[in-house]
Amino acid sequence: MHKIVALWAVPRSTSTAFEWMMRQRGDMDCLHEPFGEAWYQGEKPLWQRFKEGDKITSGLTLETVWEDIKKRAERGPVFIKDFPHYINHMWDPDFLSHFTHAFLIRDPKKTITSMYDKWPDFHEGEVGFPEQRALFDLITALNDGTPPPVVDSDDLLENPHDMVKAFCESVGIEFMPNALTWEMGADTGQYSWWDGGSFHQNLKNSTGLKPQVRKYVELNDAPERVKQVHRRMAPHYAHLYQHRIKA
Repeated sequence: MHKIVALWAVPRSTSTAFEWMMRQRGDMDCLHEPFGEAWYQGEKPLWQRFKEGDKITSGLTLETVWEDIKKRAERGPVFIKDFPHYINHMWDPDFLSHFTHAFLIRDPKKTITSMYDKWPDFHEGEVGFPEQRALFDLITALNDGTPPPVVDSDDLLENPHDMVKAFCESVGIEFMPNALTWEMGADTGQYSWWDGGSFHQNLKNSTGLKPQVRKYVELNDAPERVKQVHRRMAPHYAHLYQHRIKA
């Protein structure tokens, strides 16, 4: 089986832009949140806000997704970007041993307000920080105390060349500087299974990894419920932040 590089992120963490950069390489089969598609739209959805009549896909389960990933890895190297909270019940040493793990983190002040902008009724269980920290700690323990690489979104966007180079070195793949830029108008709809790629407008207007102008409500102006979610998520982010790669 070839290498499966897994980037474990949280929603609204610039992870799709990272995935888009990986797609520019052309040397890996890149998958967009494959476990997430089953969690949200599989034949037995697990997300907290599911209601009768929402879209489901017959035959799509977390188990069929995993079988598909393994088949792809038999043919060549694979990169997946996904969120740990979709599969926390699947974590065991055998399952985790198939991956080369890395983590992408982002300040929850930015991710949570961005999620609130897209989904004002989001459920705290969709935010993902506790599960991201738990998976990080589990992998660290399985590696005898050696933590997997962590990339912070702000560092990535401020210094994409050096941060991507450091990421590539940490997961054992070639660094390809030409992958850092692309043509404007990324057709994310052909890869994103949620609402035709409506979450990725910033990516469609981009030409590479670089700081973006935020258009979302600031945390201080958000409803109290959103502020409470942030207070609960902030310690998990801080825990991973101390292990981040520094270019």
